[in-house]
Amino acid sequence: MGLREQKKRDTRIALSWAAIRLTVDRGFDNVKVDDIAAEVGVSPRTFNNYFSSKAEAIAARHFERAARIADELRARPSGEPLWEAISNAVLIGAPLDTKAEDSHPDARWVAGVRLMTEHPALQGEFLKAAMAAEQELAAAVAERTGTDVVRDLYPRLVAGTVGAAISASTDLWLRISPPTSYSELLRDALDQVTRGLPAPTA
Repeated sequence: MGLREQKKRDTRIALSWAAIRLTVDRGFDNVKVDDIAAEVGVSPRTFNNYFSSKAEAIAARHFERAARIADELRARPSGEPLWEAISNAVLIGAPLDTKAEDSHPDARWVAGVRLMTEHPALQGEFLKAAMAAEQELAAAVAERTGTDVVRDLYPRLVAGTVGAAISASTDLWLRISPPTSYSELLRDALDQVTRGLPAPTA
């Protein structure tokens, strides 16, 4: 990636993070595009060059995580077993934020994220981002396994399974009491998937 492309990607990520932080702090309806742009130190016009709405900016973080996971998977050693490589790639690329990684995450942050993800204006954008994220990961899985993302089920099934593990971990993290580390939940989900989802013991 050239310097210009990296700068554009950094700006896009910064705008997405700013949108998330402000929304968690103030509530989705109390955040304007001007606020997000000011937080990053760019103009509203620059914001509009990257996103069509604040909802799209927030949901973009989900796709960025998937892109990072795909990049990490491509970088894993070729001799590493597939699901071990996927688990390592996800644990490196999928963390939400330092406030989610602690054993005792910030309760206010968790509550704000929960309200944000439940907002009707965001749910459609999150769904679109999830679909794009799954395609990105499926492409990386296809490259690693020598399959075809267009003609074969396998890379799509793997990507969908990984997406479900991330989604389930995130949803549980937002609601579990007492609060727990997101990374711990994600590691547990990936471990269960890797073992073929054996039935829980009594």
